[in-house]
Amino acid sequence: MVAVTRPLAQSIAEAADPDRWLLALSERYPPQDITRLREALDWAAELYGNALNPDTQTSLFLHAVASASIVADLRMDANAVIAALLFCAPDKLNNAAEQINKRFGSTVTALVDGILKVRQLRQLAQPQRGKIDDYAQQVEAQRKMLLAMVEDIRAVLIKLAWRTQTMHSLANIPEEQRRIIARETLDLFAPLANRLGVWQIKWELEDLGFRYLHTETYKKIAKLLDERRVDREQFIGDVIAKLRSELALAGVTHVDLMGRPKHIYSIWKKMQKKKLDFSELYDIRAVRVLVDDVKDCYTVLGIVHNLWQPIPGEFDDYIAQPKGNFYRSLHTAVIGPNDKAVEVQIRTFDMHEHAEFGVAAHWRYKEGGKGDSRYEEKIAWLRQLLDWREDIANETDFSDAFKAELFDDTIYVLTPAGRVISLPKGSTAVDFAYNLHTDLGHRCRGAKVNGAIVPLGTPLENGQRVEILAAKEGGPSLDWLHQGYVKSHRAQQKIRHWVRQQHLDVAIEAGRTLFDKESSRAGANNISHELIAQKLGYKNIEDVFAALGQGECSLRALSIAFNESLAPVEVPDEPEDFVKTARAKQNGEGILIEGIDKLMTMLAKCCKPVPPDQVMGFVTKGRGISIHRSDCTALKHLAATAPERLIKADWGQSIGHVFSVDILVETLERPSMLRDVSDVMVRDKINVTAVNTQNKDARSQMRFTIEIKDSEQLQKVFVRLKDVQGVIRVSRL
Repeated sequence: MVAVTRPLAQSIAEAADPDRWLLALSERYPPQDITRLREALDWAAELYGNALNPDTQTSLFLHAVASASIVADLRMDANAVIAALLFCAPDKLNNAAEQINKRFGSTVTALVDGILKVRQLRQLAQPQRGKIDDYAQQVEAQRKMLLAMVEDIRAVLIKLAWRTQTMHSLANIPEEQRRIIARETLDLFAPLANRLGVWQIKWELEDLGFRYLHTETYKKIAKLLDERRVDREQFIGDVIAKLRSELALAGVTHVDLMGRPKHIYSIWKKMQKKKLDFSELYDIRAVRVLVDDVKDCYTVLGIVHNLWQPIPGEFDDYIAQPKGNFYRSLHTAVIGPNDKAVEVQIRTFDMHEHAEFGVAAHWRYKEGGKGDSRYEEKIAWLRQLLDWREDIANETDFSDAFKAELFDDTIYVLTPAGRVISLPKGSTAVDFAYNLHTDLGHRCRGAKVNGAIVPLGTPLENGQRVEILAAKEGGPSLDWLHQGYVKSHRAQQKIRHWVRQQHLDVAIEAGRTLFDKESSRAGANNISHELIAQKLGYKNIEDVFAALGQGECSLRALSIAFNESLAPVEVPDEPEDFVKTARAKQNGEGILIEGIDKLMTMLAKCCKPVPPDQVMGFVTKGRGISIHRSDCTALKHLAATAPERLIKADWGQSIGHVFSVDILVETLERPSMLRDVSDVMVRDKINVTAVNTQNKDARSQMRFTIEIKDSEQLQKVFVRLKDVQGVIRVSRL
């Protein structure tokens, strides 16, 4: 993680005297870097003069020095600190890039240019507060766009440092402007700091943003804490020292202890999310312990509980029973020194790495919302890259590592209103138009990019503002597909659909002719059109005609459908095509045929009826009466071919009977999913006679054959299955 070497308040205070600050840096940077920093400091003082920061109305020069101090405390290299000092140089110089390159080299020039892109993004992309979901999606797209636009992650860290200093300097501006900056900070910059693992900056941004947006609530929680943050940090330090000493005595020496006093914003968020009172929070002060193996985890737990009194009901063993995202750790809360509650988290180093970089990543848990696995993998790699920066040989390697096209599969562009649109890399204005609206894509005739007209086939780039020039009516051209004007699957599908629709009548007539010819050849002139459409996977016969006429459905597929429909569907004599009850004699008990019981009946395998399903009987040749659900597709065909063999049926008493039913459970693919689903069956004492699973596109389809007493019991199973994490849909086959 990106750790700050000391409290940010100390960095900012020290920066009030630039010369003193530069002298302090000499302990961390070699002499040649100090010389360059001195030159940058002097030049920044000359450039900025007495100018004020427009956001805070404070000295622009001192603001730059304080921001650079925070960057230095993030243990970034001298080039990043220099870039922070020259943050606003492009505002003061017409040829800033040329002069910066001449004085400090290409790396600093690129960093300042990256910072400028971030600043421009803030001005261009302004999410509109309308529907909550739409606003949240736009802010999320803005965060992704910011990471995709910069070529060096240090530019984002410098911007975060600059924003942190801004939040410390809002006292002199009007309240409305202060609230706008605070809202942007909470929505955009604090989540970015969270994702990148810059915890100290995240806490500062969240607390300061919350303070200006909800002043009274902030003061109330601060009063309830009844202690300054620095006092809480000292308390945590004392707890860590005591625990480290006890662990050493117990022989647990390879251990890493870290602490954090919960900040005000996170306290408020937890109270809101879990509807808790302040007195019910036990993790305001927390300590994390990392050890080598699971055995040591439980050793540490015993020492903690021996040192301090455990709080009843506040122990969770996520090692023995991991969370759904495979998060593993021991959580306990104790009454620590001075009768103050302390939460202690204990895990191995491997568990911690999984929690920070894997699917259990803390940032996703804190932000909530739907996950994007590919994006989260990139964030995990980026955080590891930042964590390793001190091990990378030189800054060129570090910069090149970030430029390894982490975010190169997607571009982010802007509408004229400032809305962020994400598209596959290589997309054109045509893709952009179809992303906004299908009709706009159809009528697209030209485009402006950043105010200049460009050819429709021009690939778009990150951060561009795109405006579509559209006709009042009309449609797309097939040339857009053939000439490579469209990249996105959505646009390609929309264009193909439009082309098909324009010639639909012709296609339907051609398909009808083919259908009639093939049905005559197969001797299926009287076949049910509905049945053929169902076998081919279409909603109705018109869709079949259209698909035949457009070449999407082959004559071979139609021929197979005719042959299958003409084949006898009557229930065969083989006993495997019926399902006998598992623990009741199948002699008709429980089935009434025209009000008479104890007739020879069997339950049809095709639909597997269960009380109290509506049922009908069909008289077979030599095998008695097969019982079907009234809505059974096979029964409908039997009724069409031999209606005289249908007979009314109903359920009689079925005490002691069990019935076999097929169900489909669709889930997200993850380890232990089959076990979790099966546990539901075990808890409900459901006998499972067959299981079949298939995995595709990160999803699983699990087909179970189970034995139940009636449909009421089946519905209860469905409800419990839907409560399993990751289950998407449960249905009866």
